[in-house]
Amino acid sequence: KISCSGSGGKCFPSQEELDIRPKVSSLLGKLVNYTNLTQGVKEHEEAESADGSKKKVSKSPSMGTLMGVYLPCMQNIFGVILFLRLTWMVGMAGVLQSFLIVLLCCCCTMLTTISMSAIATNGVVPAGGSYFMISRSLGPEFGGAVGLCFYLGTTFAGAMYILGAIEILLTYIVPQAAIFHPSGAHDASSAMLNNMRVYGTVFLLLMAVVVFVGVKYVNKFASLFLACVVISILSIYAGAIKSIFDPPEFPICMLGNRTLSRDQFDVCAKTIVKDNITMGSKLWELFCHNTNLTTENCDEYFLLNNVTEIAGIPGAASGILKDNLWSNYLEKGEILEKAHHPSIEAASQKNNLHLYVLSDIATSFMVLVGIFFPSVTGIMAGSNRSGDLKDAQKSIPVGTILAIVTTSLVYFSCVLLFGACIEGVVLRDKYGDAVNKNLVVGTLSWPSPWVIVIGSFFSTCGAGLQSLTGAPRLLQAIAKDNIIPFLWVCTCSRGPFLNVFLLLEIRFIFPSLHNVLVTLSMFFLMCYLFVNLACAVQTLLRTPNWRPRFKYYHWALSFLGMSICLALMFISSWYYALVAMLIAGMIYKYIEYQGAEKEWGDGIRGLSLSAARYALLRLEEGPPHTKNWRPQLLVLLKLDEDLHVKYPRLLTFASQLKAGKGLTIIGSVIQGNFLETYGEAQAAEQTIKNMMDIEKVKGFCQVVVANKVREGIAHLIQSCGLGGMKHNTVVLGWPYGWRQSEDPRSWKTFIGTVRCTTAAHLALLVPKNVSFYPSNHERYNEGNIDVWWIVHDGGMLMLLPFLLKQHKVWRKCKMRIFTVAQMDDNSIQMKKDLATFLYQLRIEAEVEVVEMHNSDISAYTYERTLMMEQRSQMLRQMRLTKTEREREAQLVKDRHSIARLESLYSDEEDETEPVPENIQMTWTKEKCDSEKRNRGSAVGSFRDLISIKPNQSNVRRMHTAVKLNEVIVNKSHDARLVLLNMPGPPKNTDGDENYMEFLEVLTEGLERVLLVRGGGREVITIYS
Repeated sequence: KISCSGSGGKCFPSQEELDIRPKVSSLLGKLVNYTNLTQGVKEHEEAESADGSKKKVSKSPSMGTLMGVYLPCMQNIFGVILFLRLTWMVGMAGVLQSFLIVLLCCCCTMLTTISMSAIATNGVVPAGGSYFMISRSLGPEFGGAVGLCFYLGTTFAGAMYILGAIEILLTYIVPQAAIFHPSGAHDASSAMLNNMRVYGTVFLLLMAVVVFVGVKYVNKFASLFLACVVISILSIYAGAIKSIFDPPEFPICMLGNRTLSRDQFDVCAKTIVKDNITMGSKLWELFCHNTNLTTENCDEYFLLNNVTEIAGIPGAASGILKDNLWSNYLEKGEILEKAHHPSIEAASQKNNLHLYVLSDIATSFMVLVGIFFPSVTGIMAGSNRSGDLKDAQKSIPVGTILAIVTTSLVYFSCVLLFGACIEGVVLRDKYGDAVNKNLVVGTLSWPSPWVIVIGSFFSTCGAGLQSLTGAPRLLQAIAKDNIIPFLWVCTCSRGPFLNVFLLLEIRFIFPSLHNVLVTLSMFFLMCYLFVNLACAVQTLLRTPNWRPRFKYYHWALSFLGMSICLALMFISSWYYALVAMLIAGMIYKYIEYQGAEKEWGDGIRGLSLSAARYALLRLEEGPPHTKNWRPQLLVLLKLDEDLHVKYPRLLTFASQLKAGKGLTIIGSVIQGNFLETYGEAQAAEQTIKNMMDIEKVKGFCQVVVANKVREGIAHLIQSCGLGGMKHNTVVLGWPYGWRQSEDPRSWKTFIGTVRCTTAAHLALLVPKNVSFYPSNHERYNEGNIDVWWIVHDGGMLMLLPFLLKQHKVWRKCKMRIFTVAQMDDNSIQMKKDLATFLYQLRIEAEVEVVEMHNSDISAYTYERTLMMEQRSQMLRQMRLTKTEREREAQLVKDRHSIARLESLYSDEEDETEPVPENIQMTWTKEKCDSEKRNRGSAVGSFRDLISIKPNQSNVRRMHTAVKLNEVIVNKSHDARLVLLNMPGPPKNTDGDENYMEFLEVLTEGLERVLLVRGGGREVITIYS
């Protein structure tokens, strides 16, 4: 062969051409040295054979597509099912439904191979194969869960091969080797199970010795095992061709249309002639219990029907195919019958049933899918060996797809040949009882049935050895990633093998091959499902690193493959599918709970980002409806000089209020220059995150560096959150010791923050005496949460206790609502209306109305007189007629016009006469009471309100605080928590100290107080 290459276009014999098309001698040498072991096992083999002092020079990868991928996949795909169960499947399902079963399973593996090829060619795949691909594509949680499922599947595949080898040995090669024999006619299955238990353990021990001595011995026999498989399959084709002109002689004995078990008699006739005397045959003796031709004890069906012989292998030219096209499913214990064969119906004795060929399990399309699927698994063999391949990114897709195409053609052709050559009742005979205990597929083979029997025995033994070497390596790959802590013992060289050994031994205690096959199908289908999901997720996310060399993939194909896998799981066995999914789910949650700190750039992280982006863009469309409103918290924390959280109970309160729902942002400010204090900010952020973990606060942390603390807090209030996922409530600590502090910055920062939240229309929560708040480990088994509803703030005061009661700390507390009635209010009606309102809000609470003189609370209500009117009107509107509502609306308008001028203590205080700078007063209860006595009576008219002096205004405020405090302490002194409306500070900063004093006096004598200031919108509704 002369090839042209090079820049000059010269033609010369190419060395590359010799590599691509090797000489016959080198090809034969490669076949002899062929190995089906994964690279992890080969490395282990080399480590065993290497001397301790000498290091072997690592060889460069040299395996091509044929040796490295195609043949290993072929050997892994072809297995025990082809020889032991495919004929039985064709007999039960018929040729057409068998085609459908093979098509479904092969489509599943082909689509999975396309997805796997895309992942495998997107970089190097080390030992671990599918586990590595899934874990690096979907994350450690999915990877660990599916990796363990794949490990269990590989382990159970070993059980399948060993049980298959035992069945061939005891049923077809050496039946005399059975230790347990049936004591009665119906004990055959239990005796076989006991034999499998003993021989399964013996086979497992022998294979364990081989593997312990060295996996290189398994390697040496790999080519022999592959040759056995190939020769066995070729003998089936040869036998099918020969059956066209010379069908093999395997007669079947029929009684009427029922199939007789041939191993219990030799002559298929009722009578025989011996020494010119007609006497009963062995068959007569079995059915009539005598040989003298008397019929007293004979089976009625035996007497009425003739005994005939038909050909077990009519041959491809016989036209038997049309009889085998359709399904013939049987129930357990049902006799195999030939349709349209002459028969007279009659009762048959139960003790003679063992003379017929019976169905050992109930069959259906779904059962057969689960049994057949393991025969198409093994497609990962090539990807597991990527490190040994010269060009893995070319060899894996080509070799695996060619192997699937080849094996699929073999399965389709075998289904057709079995249906065209073998009699239906023989096909449905699982163990070959009708053909003298011969392997059914062996009856068709040429030159002898022993070719198939011996070949299938050695191939199943070899496949079992490979499973025993492959499963421990897979388990060790998972253990070395350290994502499942309890697998640490499997990181050593012998640990995984002992694990597999014990698991297989446990499996042999329940040695039903049918159950092993269905279990195996579940675990492999789970694995293939997630390979498809991994490819689909990576394709749809279009991550920059997703650049597979294999281009013939599409997310739709991956989703189709995933759907087929899921459908096959539930078609095979819905309860096995649920168990497999439960196992995978438990492993997933365990890894997630343990917190696998692995960042592999997996697709789930990218999927989370895409989902978060989509959700944020949707949230941006508008503010949440009142029904969806919940406090999204910005908790402002203060740090001490050592960057430790000063009041950690603020985080405790936040966790109790949120109970893991909604958004929580923990913010803090470090004073200084960002360039100089960046390290401190990082340390502070880590400290806060650790404290969040301790207090079980689920949320985000943000530390800001600013020249002034007030500026930093303003930045946090403005900029925290993203898009529609922003905070709507600020939690602010109380400035303790502000009276004693010489530096006024602490309480001025507090008031500045209150002003910022008001300007931003955010709700504000100020927990006072937060050190006395309960920890997450405490439980209040009794007590009250008292709400003092003085002005309507959008429903915050109603909603907060309800949210707190969702947490286990506050769950058993009762809620009480106190509202203040003025002298002109109807207290009885007001209480009734409030109870109705709470009922419609679906909030359980006691209601109490406290009457106070107008002058006692005027300073508290000057800021939101209209809001107080709204509260009263809201309660009254529930019982007003239309005319009364119109009159009330006019009254509210009139009162509102007066309220606009009443600016004794409002956010608009700067519109009234400003406070002179020389007046600075700090008020106590005594001063307030004396000033009240000196002043005489309260202002009674609108003209007097306009002429009030600033000092008189301060007195009125303090009087309100004193009176309200007396009432609150009287009613709520033993409450677990008291919630109060928090009035806003004046815009004129000269009165800030008086405002702080007002709040101190208002909350004096109360152990735990939560000051609440609404954000100016409704947060609770009576509607569903």
